[in-house]
Amino acid sequence: MSKKPMIGVLGSGSWATALVKMLCENVEELHWWVRSQDTIDHIARYGNNPRYIESIQFPIEKLNLTTDLKSVIESSDIVIVAIPSMFLDEVFNNAFGEDSSFTPFSKKLVFSAIKGMISKYNSIPARYLHKRFDIPYEQLGIICGPCHAEEVARERLSYLTVACPDTTQAETFAPFLRTRYIKVSTSDDVFGAELAAVLKNVYAIGAGLAHGLGYGDNFISVMISNAAIEMKRFIDAVHNIDRNIKSSPYLGDLLVTAYSVNSRNRALGTMIGSGYTVMAAVTELKMVAEGMTGAKGIFEMNKEFNVEMPISEAVYRILHERMSPVLEMRLLSDLLK
Repeated sequence: MSKKPMIGVLGSGSWATALVKMLCENVEELHWWVRSQDTIDHIARYGNNPRYIESIQFPIEKLNLTTDLKSVIESSDIVIVAIPSMFLDEVFNNAFGEDSSFTPFSKKLVFSAIKGMISKYNSIPARYLHKRFDIPYEQLGIICGPCHAEEVARERLSYLTVACPDTTQAETFAPFLRTRYIKVSTSDDVFGAELAAVLKNVYAIGAGLAHGLGYGDNFISVMISNAAIEMKRFIDAVHNIDRNIKSSPYLGDLLVTAYSVNSRNRALGTMIGSGYTVMAAVTELKMVAEGMTGAKGIFEMNKEFNVEMPISEAVYRILHERMSPVLEMRLLSDLLK
């Protein structure tokens, strides 16, 4: 890209809202697809997202807001996909139909900011985007944490990793996210980073379940230590390259999601552990907890790899097979070391 690339963002949830805040510090113009015209009207009038992180004020003169997803993609050289995983396929089908031969992302650099599985296909976002739109993996990347949107809003020092198989592409994009409070590193491990982003949400639900059931910090710390080992075992089985699982995109993101008060996945687990049914907890939370689809996706994916994953499987059984949280956590406690 010889000229300064034009950037587009798809999605208007909390993480998309935080990403737009970062990007607005580094670009003069930004295309932003927002699903609701009412939300667009509010942002244009008041400068903030009425549904997510209202404290973020946007420089609205930089924003090209639209409900036309196609136009954002067509107008952008770099597209950030920040639509929750459970809605992604529906959104694209509504925009483009189900014709898999249609390639709207041709010659574009696409970064996923999705932290869940595409449940219809039990697929991580990079693989889904590659298969759905025939995007070469060299043009696909991921934006990962540890980084909570709420702390971005408060401009607390945070760290991101931008991963792409072609690291020059990651290095091209990384400066657009750097601010005085956001540090950005690059990596080539898209598959490992995406799997870690899915798994950390599953384990955070597990930590919340334990908390809701009355288990203390000692037990939860052992669970998360075992979860890190389990995460490495699974990621290495799926995509075995040289990676340091103790670094921030893996262990760091796991820790912040499992322990933070801002973690919606931990909150979901806490509610279920405290006595809510799964559906009641999902309804009450009023936000998307990606660990719901993540637990199912990892369970289905692991049928191929047959990796020992007692923590992830316990969370899956509680969420999707209506097993007792009390019984599952008791059985799991005997397996942890």
